[in-house]
Amino acid sequence: MTSAAPRLPALLDALGQRAPRGMVLGLDRVREALAALGDPHESVPAVHVAGTNGKGSVCAMVESIARAAGLRTGLYTSPHLSRFAERIRVGGEPIDDAAFERALSAALERVPSPLTFFEALTVAAFVAFRDAGVDLAILEVGLGGRLDATNVIAAPLCTAITSIAFDHQALLGPTLADIAREKAGILKPGAPAVLGPLDPEADAAIEAAAQAAGAGPRLRVTRSEHGGHAGEIVVGRAGHAGPSARATRVAAPGRRGIEVELGLRGAHQAENAGVACGVAWQLAGRWPEVERALPAGLAAARWPGRLERIEAGAAHVLLDCAHNPHGAQALAAWLDEEGPGAARTSLVFGAMSDKGWGEMLQTLAPRAQRRFYVTPKGRAAAPLEALCAIAPGEPIGDPGAAVARALEVAAPGELVVVTGSIYLVGEVRSALLGIAPDPVVTL
Repeated sequence: MTSAAPRLPALLDALGQRAPRGMVLGLDRVREALAALGDPHESVPAVHVAGTNGKGSVCAMVESIARAAGLRTGLYTSPHLSRFAERIRVGGEPIDDAAFERALSAALERVPSPLTFFEALTVAAFVAFRDAGVDLAILEVGLGGRLDATNVIAAPLCTAITSIAFDHQALLGPTLADIAREKAGILKPGAPAVLGPLDPEADAAIEAAAQAAGAGPRLRVTRSEHGGHAGEIVVGRAGHAGPSARATRVAAPGRRGIEVELGLRGAHQAENAGVACGVAWQLAGRWPEVERALPAGLAAARWPGRLERIEAGAAHVLLDCAHNPHGAQALAAWLDEEGPGAARTSLVFGAMSDKGWGEMLQTLAPRAQRRFYVTPKGRAAAPLEALCAIAPGEPIGDPGAAVARALEVAAPGELVVVTGSIYLVGEVRSALLGIAPDPVVTL
């Protein structure tokens, strides 16, 4: 910590003490807190993004595009990998310690009622963005949408829902339609919405919610090698850039199609790029330079821990935050299309016990010759013996020891995939890059 923020360690400790309250959904406390602080959220134009998977990548792409257009950006995402400040970014960088101290002290000490961990960080983000004078804030929903703390935004410039899959059913509901309705709670009167590829059940639920809310026009992303229809954004492989899965074409009726080499890995990022383009095209009505910045912004986008490759001697470590079955399927698709093959891949896997870890492991295990099972820090983890029962492997427990073991037996050029939990990826990434992490907070 810098000397410019002497109170920040104590504030972070106080923030961490809010975590045992867990995830308490609702907007009243946040609205009350923001009103006491002068309603900072009302002074910042915003984009609001929900979805089961892909929402962080879309937020990173939109932020990169806006920054390439010359806008001063704010980006609020969750969770972090190493440091709390990663959640609140200004101009593409985590908020500095002095600004973080000012914003966090306001959220913890100048509000009428105590806020939860996530509520406090959300309020701090709005304060920070107002104080920094950002032109545009990109906000990632933490959980669901309707009752998420970020949903105090009454008039977003654009909303987006990237995907709907099973996750957090205890809070969001048992069916895809239930989950979709909760995420559709971010749709607002008159605000345009961009929708990623959706299951018909989820799409129907979102369309009904959009009509009830009086939402603006909807743009839907579809993958095709042919033209689309009105209201569709079509993504496909670019025609000029060879076999790379990151060479992508995005087009929509009435818009100039673009071909770009995406900065983020994975074939699934084409759909995310389609959503980001849809958002950017909406923003171009206010800032025309945003449309011109699309190719540069998409190419420059980075999102740590998402198919992120780190060199580790003669081998490579691939970090991916897949933490539910839908995310594991996307990782498996990348391994099939761009990975070195199962015979040259090792898997370091650990997951929270309340996730679909069995289905995740069944998807990923056949794509690795060796498997090492770990217990990530955080909530209760999937039992090592249960993981071994699904697919034989070494039950090591400690993530650092497991990565060291995997690298020890890896041949030159082999790939060690670390996945299953965001907590796990954050812990391993911090160790590999020499980052001193903030204390782990579990919700």
